[in-house]
Amino acid sequence: MIRGIFFFFAAAAAVAATQTPQAPPPASVAGTWTVQSDFSGNQSEQSCAFTQKEAALTGTCTGERGSVMITGKVDAKTVAWQFETQYEGQTLTVSYNGTSQSAEKITGTVNVQPMNVDGQFTATKTK
Repeated sequence: MIRGIFFFFAAAAAVAATQTPQAPPPASVAGTWTVQSDFSGNQSEQSCAFTQKEAALTGTCTGERGSVMITGKVDAKTVAWQFETQYEGQTLTVSYNGTSQSAEKITGTVNVQPMNVDGQFTATKTK
């Protein structure tokens, strides 16, 4: 009897040890967002339509300079996307890295390369 109980607990412990904890699913950011950016007091606004398939993020952002295609990813509450645009004959890569504060708000930093300019952004889901 005692051997049977020991075997049961040993088997249960072995099964529990082989199971890995599940990572939290990525935040759902699919939909339309208003993205407000601030670079040292210079503000801009875009409307971004995000499509999300698991962790992969795609879509378009439209602002005063036209529309651009974005690519990115969502990892738990971290949301990152980027796009390329032209400015005075130069290709710029604009990268957003943020944290989902709620189902309707993302905040973080934005960086423009090769100019090495940093700023802050807030994205609010459009209802």
